[in-house]
Amino acid sequence: MASESASSKNIVLVHGGFVDGSGRRGVYDILKRDGHNISIVQNPTLTLSDDVAATKRVIGAQDGPVTLVGHSYGGAVITGAGNDPKVSELVYICAFAPDDGESVNDLIQAAPADAPAPPILPPTDGYLSLDKTKFAASFAGDVDSESAAFMADSQVPWGVSALSETVHDPAWRQKPSWYLITTEDRMIPPPVQHFMSERAGSTITHVDASHSVYVSKPDAVAAFVERAAHG
Repeated sequence: MASESASSKNIVLVHGGFVDGSGRRGVYDILKRDGHNISIVQNPTLTLSDDVAATKRVIGAQDGPVTLVGHSYGGAVITGAGNDPKVSELVYICAFAPDDGESVNDLIQAAPADAPAPPILPPTDGYLSLDKTKFAASFAGDVDSESAAFMADSQVPWGVSALSETVHDPAWRQKPSWYLITTEDRMIPPPVQHFMSERAGSTITHVDASHSVYVSKPDAVAAFVERAAHG
């Protein structure tokens, strides 16, 4: 049972590329049950600046301190939006945590040469998508086959410019951060996650899960977010 102070905590969840916020239902249900006030940002994922603005609008609607949680590309978003004075801590769920002047593309290029390559198809009209036939293995390796197929078929196109736009004044340099590393991740290699989380001085935990840990192990994600919200 969450304490009274923890139950009043505002938690804002920010999704990444190729998916939308509805996939956070499992995490949402646990956090809501424990008494937290949960908001889920629906990023357009067209440009990083637009997604930061969308997240700041949700932060601004909260009535007190905010624990800001980002998954995957959502980590770049919270790195930009987390400077809002209402944000008390940042939580990265196998997420990008760019430094000043870095983009998501820069961090993708930092992957070891022998790391699995995400099955990103060539852009169409300025948007990216993942090869549906390889989606499950790369993005959702520990998710049941029907759910993984639905995720592949309901992809949200990701704007190319969102990957190349750089971050300035990263919030993790000013705010405490927490980082959940997924050891079976085939989208953001664990060594890259280690590099980013250590650079940010984050409180780190490891979970044996795929990039879709929020779907396959929502209890682990929720517990980690609550630990961060408790400070």
